[in-house]
Amino acid sequence: REGEKDRKGEQGGENKITAVLLKSRTGEFDLESILFLKLRGVGIHDLGCIGECINLERLDLSGNNITNLAPLASLRLLSVLNLSANRISNLEPLRSCEALQNLNVAGNIISSIESLHCLQPLRKLENIRLKDNTYNFTNPVCRSASYRTVVLEMFPNLKVLDGERIVGRGSDLYQLCKDIDDTIKAGLYKNGQLIEHPDCKPWVDDSYWEIKRSNNAIIEEAYKQFNDVLHECRLLNNRATHVISQTERSMSLKKQPKQYAI
Repeated sequence: REGEKDRKGEQGGENKITAVLLKSRTGEFDLESILFLKLRGVGIHDLGCIGECINLERLDLSGNNITNLAPLASLRLLSVLNLSANRISNLEPLRSCEALQNLNVAGNIISSIESLHCLQPLRKLENIRLKDNTYNFTNPVCRSASYRTVVLEMFPNLKVLDGERIVGRGSDLYQLCKDIDDTIKAGLYKNGQLIEHPDCKPWVDDSYWEIKRSNNAIIEEAYKQFNDVLHECRLLNNRATHVISQTERSMSLKKQPKQYAI
């Protein structure tokens, strides 16, 4: 009966993670040997025995119906966890995932800042995503006007929040590009209507991108050699096309039925 239950779990009958499901998905005989696991959008609502994968480092459970994260508490080596698009409201079990660096819980039902306090002991946590504008995923907590400020105060080691780099290499450039993008978008619309610019002109002349010949003898010689090679390639291409067409013609003749005159 247990074997039948495992098989049903693998086929999605009970929407529960079983040993059979994990082994069939990863090809590993021992659950402790599983390091990476992806179970995206398969209707799971019960994490079952996933806690036995104690060496798991990367886990993707996005797009399911998960509400209870208790089985994840034993995954001490887990560094990347994607739980987006589920029905999660309590993150408390993740307190034990001390190696966690990247957490995506966008598209759930996390309602308050207090729900995030359990993540504060995770010193390695540097990337948190609670909303994702690309897929229109969010959480009720993100509606608060002070959401971003409070989260950054709670997690001083955070480098990326909701896909936006806060500190570290590239953060200034990212913010600059974001400001430029916002400014451009603001200039495109007036009173909610797209502004048309019929007299727009290109920034450069049409001849700007043309390759200009140089007087340098070395460059001239290289240019000549390149043209010679290009010419040979074209000749070889024409020859190959001719050979292919002859071969196809001869093969088609062989396939024709023989006719006999009496």
